[in-house]
Amino acid sequence: MSDQVFRDGPAQYAIGQLERALEAAMRADDSAARERARQKARRWRDVLGGMASGAVTIGSRTPVADLLAWVTLEVAHGGFATGRARSEAPLSAAEADLVTRLPAEVPGATDRERLNLWYLGDAGRAELLSSIANGRYRIELPEDAALAVVALLLHHGFPEQALDLITALRPFLARLRFTPVIPAAARPAGPTVRVVSAAAAAATLRAVTTPEQLTVMRTTVDVWTPLYDRLVRLWCDSVDGDLPRLDDSGAVCGGWPGRIRGAAWEDDRIYWLIDFGAARRDHKFRGRHAHRKSNFTRLHEALLDCADLGPRQLGRVRRALADTITRHGEPGSAARESARLAQTEAVSGPLFADYAAVLAARLDRVPGDGGLPSPDPITALVSAAEAATSGPSVTPGTAIPQHLRDKAFRALEAPVDELIRRGVIRSGEALADVLPQLTARLLFADITDPVVAELAEQLYTAYRGRRSLLLTGLRGQVSPKELPWFTALNPLRPHRNDAGPQAAARALLRELTVLAIESFPHTPLPNPLISEFHTLAERAGLELPLVEELAADIFTGAFTEKWRAAAHTASRTLNGTLYQAYYDLPAPSAWNIQNHNAVRWNRVIAPEFATRCEQRAAEAGTGGGHVARNGTVLEQSQILTTHNLAVLVDALDLDDRLRAIAPAAARRAFDRILRRLRPSAHGHAALIQVKNAAYAWRQAVFLLSYCDEPTQRAELRRISEQANASRLAPAVTGLAHILAGGRFTPDGRTPDGLGRRFLGWSAGPHWYLD
Repeated sequence: MSDQVFRDGPAQYAIGQLERALEAAMRADDSAARERARQKARRWRDVLGGMASGAVTIGSRTPVADLLAWVTLEVAHGGFATGRARSEAPLSAAEADLVTRLPAEVPGATDRERLNLWYLGDAGRAELLSSIANGRYRIELPEDAALAVVALLLHHGFPEQALDLITALRPFLARLRFTPVIPAAARPAGPTVRVVSAAAAAATLRAVTTPEQLTVMRTTVDVWTPLYDRLVRLWCDSVDGDLPRLDDSGAVCGGWPGRIRGAAWEDDRIYWLIDFGAARRDHKFRGRHAHRKSNFTRLHEALLDCADLGPRQLGRVRRALADTITRHGEPGSAARESARLAQTEAVSGPLFADYAAVLAARLDRVPGDGGLPSPDPITALVSAAEAATSGPSVTPGTAIPQHLRDKAFRALEAPVDELIRRGVIRSGEALADVLPQLTARLLFADITDPVVAELAEQLYTAYRGRRSLLLTGLRGQVSPKELPWFTALNPLRPHRNDAGPQAAARALLRELTVLAIESFPHTPLPNPLISEFHTLAERAGLELPLVEELAADIFTGAFTEKWRAAAHTASRTLNGTLYQAYYDLPAPSAWNIQNHNAVRWNRVIAPEFATRCEQRAAEAGTGGGHVARNGTVLEQSQILTTHNLAVLVDALDLDDRLRAIAPAAARRAFDRILRRLRPSAHGHAALIQVKNAAYAWRQAVFLLSYCDEPTQRAELRRISEQANASRLAPAVTGLAHILAGGRFTPDGRTPDGLGRRFLGWSAGPHWYLD
């Protein structure tokens, strides 16, 4: 979220977002992009309207006045609630059809209430049980599972728990959807996940369009240039003497057009005008030929007025003929044919939109809400049948371009590491999006009833899809246990035997931690991934102090106790390493003080940790605005805790695994910095670029700490050669100084002043941007 939220307040931030959305809608080239921008603008109008009326309170766990915390809200960028519940949606076509067939005695003030109440009756509950028993349903929002849980509770003999749940839901039955999507395709099973459904991937492919410039060029070559060449030949046939040309001085020489015009010529003239008119009906007359001063336009206008052409007009025709003949050759000549062939070849490559349509058609063959169990439909060559029904640029036996296959691979059901290898999952955030599909299977592995287990898994996955709210005062996001129907499942779970699921959760957490560090070494673990790791850790019986990245614009200056615990782990595990020396980590004993009596907003806080972060942040300067100063403090909190890396490596015994991957991972992190950190960015973009580079630098230094000394020095030599003449040289010099056994001065410099400790935030001008 932009620091504009703090500087100008939530309302001004929302106004700015609304203005940008409206501008995007006006600039959009296609209807899909325009509609997306309009929807974004609508969300920001709702945010502003809710704030103005008092119906929406930014920063609260219950920001919408008449909705409880467990209701899934529509949330705009930055965590702003629009005031709408996502489950307060219009009836789908299938639901509307069902309403028309409901018995008249089904009560309800709204169609939504009638549907919900019908599913609570005998007939509706039986249909719901049948759907969830055969697995042909989909939970899109957590609320979708509520009445299915009621049905299962009644089916298994827990009427009191079912009644309690109905009581909790009753105030919202007229507004919110509490039933799953029926029917739907089965979900991936086992260790496989998918990023999107086949229908979503197909929609993305169908959104691929041919650039307007290429469309104009193709039409020019295929339609207007042949007509132009016919027009040139027509006028050449009227020339008395040699065809006009340009001599070495640029003057026109040769005969004059319009002197020979017999009956055949007049017939050809009429046929050309007819063909030109037909072409204009079928195609827009655009491109270089359509310019008012083009040779095409001059010859065409003269052809229309050829009965009354004077010397001046004939002179323009003669000049146009001389230009084109000198440049491309006479009509029908080898030179002209060669030029036209080259133009055709230049624009005759495959149209990506045509190939995307072929791939989308293949995805249509599987259930839209399902996925692809195999990559074969994506990687297969174009068949003769597909080519026959596609655009002219698609030929049999050709491969579909890789960037289009990448779009389709998003629907592939495969293990996480394969999707990362294929480039489908390209960031920690994307990994976090699919991880709940695996976590859910572990969380509910002890449920012996497969129907109940599947419902619980889908419910958890849908819960993880909720967008986080902007919260203040150390408030936490809604947990699954706050959903009444989630806790209502407890009677359907047997007495837990944790040995098996605990070991599996620990094993999965180990593999995912290594996978995230190895695959995305340049980025800290994002908050959604940390949340999922926390859930896995709990299932594994581990109490890990995993910390989130906090927003600088709403930071209140307080840290909870887990930050101090994470910093203690980092100081203990990294004592004597490169990371400890580079960032001057305190000794482990510095964190032994615990202030359990320090409470703020009903949370135990660690004031000594906050004080140390503030003291260390002085290195980044004391000027700047409030947000910048907050950022310098928060960066120190990440440095002191290694932003979860030390905690995970220590608790999961990953030292040996990390030593094996650290050299290559550190190299990739440094390469990312050197490749992405460019002095061309300006303003806010430059600040973000430097911040991200410093975070990647911190990751790289952590990884180098698990490398032997020869590897550390070899990597230093490599990056020194690349950064020697760049603005990054002071950071490299500073790292070299620490590797040589030196220390930074209190202001983060080497004693000679040439080297710097690389930090991302600065309370004032950053040395990299000076």
